[in-house]
Formats: sequence, C-alpha cells, structure tokens
Amino acid sequence: MTGKVYITPQGARNLRDEADNLWRVTRPEVTRQVSAAAALGDRSENADYIYGKKRLREIDKRIRYLTKRLDNLEIVDRVPDLQDTVYFGAWVRLENEHGEISELRIVGADELDTKLGWISLNSPMAKSLIGKKKKSTALVELPAGNTELFILDISYQPFDS
Repeated sequence: MTGKVYITPQGARNLRDEADNLWRVTRPEVTRQVSAAAALGDRSENADYIYGKKRLREIDKRIRYLTKRLDNLEIVDRVPDLQDTVYFGAWVRLENEHGEISELRIVGADELDTKLGWISLNSPMAKSLIGKKKKSTALVELPAGNTELFILDISYQPFDS
C-alpha cells in the first residue's frame, strides 16, 4: 500500500481493537479448536479441522491487512480553521431539490457505514462536497443522476438529533 489513508481517531481505534481482538482472542480460540479436531485422527474427512484451518487462514489474512493498513493511517484529529467549509470528518446537513433533509459524515474508506450516513472521502458525493461552504449548493453525482444539494449546515461535532 502506498500513500497515507485518512481516518478519524475513532476509526483508527476501531481498526486497532479489531486487530488486537483477532490476534489475542479469536486466533488462539480457533487454534485450540483446530488442535482438538486434529487430535481426533484422520484429518482428510474431519470437517472441524478443515473448516478451522480455513478460518485460521482468513484470520491471518485479515491481521496482515490490518497491520499494513494501520502503518499507513493518517489520523485527522484536529478541527479545520474554516469550520463553515466541508472537509474530512465533517457532518453535513443537506437539502435536496424536493426539500428533503439528510445528514452525512465524510470519513475514511475503512469507516464507511451507510446506516449511520457515513460516506467515504473517495466517494463521488464527498468529492462534490469537499471545499464547499455552508449555505452554498453543490452539484452531486448520484446513481439516479446528478442533483443539486443545498448545504444547510456543517459541523465537526455530531448534530444533535
């Protein structure tokens, strides 16, 4: 992996916690299960053994990914000077052409969560919003086509719901 990957402090903490949990809890537990299954004899037809070995490979692959990813993180933990402008980490309240209001947050790719309204910095919508000011419009590319959104508010703390 080359280059830095932007992430919020909470996102970085979540990735570190996942790596730590996989290494200290999940992997030893699966290793014990594989050892117990191997002790039963014939491994060629032992589903617990075969599945356990596959699971260990998946865990090891994820640990390697997280370790490399954590080395490339650029944790963005400061609020920008211009808080009326959309930057990484911003919560943005938008109004579409039909008067519908939505909220989203611009985060790193590892923090993407559509249920929370968190979108990746690399998404077309985020790219359309970055650098725009409060009370301005942005032409945003959506799957249904381009639409104009009005930026009602920008915050670097969660909006009160």
